[in-house]
Amino acid sequence: MSAASDERTTATKDTSQMAGGDPRLDKLVDRMPARVGDTVSYLLKPSSRWVRIPSGALLVVGGVLSFLPLLGVWMLPLGLALLAEDVPALRTSRSKVFDWIERKKPHWLDPSTPEK
Repeated sequence: MSAASDERTTATKDTSQMAGGDPRLDKLVDRMPARVGDTVSYLLKPSSRWVRIPSGALLVVGGVLSFLPLLGVWMLPLGLALLAEDVPALRTSRSKVFDWIERKKPHWLDPSTPEK
């Protein structure tokens, strides 16, 4: 029985593995509300590439059209973060943004800090 529980624990850890492998991205996703975090985790899995690319593109377009009702600027960085999983040039920029967050807003990456 212990082997079965070890397999489940290992499988759970494997399914949470992100495509980019950046632990800072994992920390930010963990701070999201459960439903949003689960959706983003699904989109960041390597097997979800066929859903991630169109979703990222639609979020970028929605961010550009933020002057329309129901759309907002928040969509632009989320779309770029999703596209960064598959576009190396964007992955470099995402890494620089995470470096800035670590320097200027380290509490964003701390799971024990309550959300404001």
